Amino acid sequence: MINNTVAKILQIRQPIIQAPMAGGVTTSELVAEVSNCGGLGMIGAGYMTPNQMEEQIREIKKLTQNFFGVNLFVPNDFKVDDNEIKTANQLLNPIRAKLNVQDDNTEIPATKKMVETFRHQVKVILEEKVPVCSFTFGIPSREIINELKQNGTVVIGTATTVHEAVEIEKCGMDMVVVQGSEAGGHRGNFLEGHQESQIGLFSLVPQVVDKVSIPVIAAGGIMDGRGLQAAICLGAKAVQMGTAFLTCMESGASEIHKDEILHTSEDQTVFTRSFSGKWARGIKNRFISELENRGESIPDFPVQNKLTKEIRKAATQQNNREYMSLWSGQSPRLAKKQTVKSLIESIMK
Repeated sequence: MINNTVAKILQIRQPIIQAPMAGGVTTSELVAEVSNCGGLGMIGAGYMTPNQMEEQIREIKKLTQNFFGVNLFVPNDFKVDDNEIKTANQLLNPIRAKLNVQDDNTEIPATKKMVETFRHQVKVILEEKVPVCSFTFGIPSREIINELKQNGTVVIGTATTVHEAVEIEKCGMDMVVVQGSEAGGHRGNFLEGHQESQIGLFSLVPQVVDKVSIPVIAAGGIMDGRGLQAAICLGAKAVQMGTAFLTCMESGASEIHKDEILHTSEDQTVFTRSFSGKWARGIKNRFISELENRGESIPDFPVQNKLTKEIRKAATQQNNREYMSLWSGQSPRLAKKQTVKSLIESIMK
């Protein structure tokens, strides 16, 4: 089970990849400890500047000699509609007032600026010779994929359907993370709509395995050895786990976020666009309830993400769970407060 293609290519002893959760969860300690314990630690660099990325990559190199990776968001076209933003702000202003947050008038970056940042992020990965790079929300250009591969970097895509996985293979990527609907946080769909991409992991894995020749990594709701064994039986070569690592001691998630997961049941997680404009799975709270019926008033990602940034930040500082984005997969009952080492050892045992 362990000595398969993925383990050899990624130079890992255990077929376990820590999901690249953006937004500060993937601390250097978390990433390095996962790699030191035989898995693959991943930096969630979606919201990072190239300089922040470079700094963390160098920090991790001091903490581990083993392979680790970086995950990037592929930028997509989006519109900035002033009327849409005005309507969204009208919905958000009462919440801002409740949390004593000033209206955020910072300019929302244009697509061109985000593409430029993305290209600089890729440049950092090339210069720092990062062993592994994965992508979410789409497929980068063939030029970028080839540059990374020629530089010795393993390139991994994220898919939520068979169609997306096939396209990832066609573009020359080395592996594909197959994300089931059970997964916490943002959906990685890019060809299919939200409804079409809600396929359960254990339905999706064997269908993808039958259609692609590159190794498949299973992600979504996997928390323990049972999930790993089931994924391997269905043809996956490794698993990617997010929520299980989010509640670990080394995770950068806030204590209130960890605590919410540890006291949540499987029926309390929902899909929502309310925080970022992109569908994501998290624990239902007042913020989601207040905005869920106003879907038409919510701008697309990354506009809504920018508009709610200070709200989420203030809610975390104030330990107010009602207005935080409490991302979680569908298996919170299996989460534990433990060290990375304990988690990986218990899975393999």
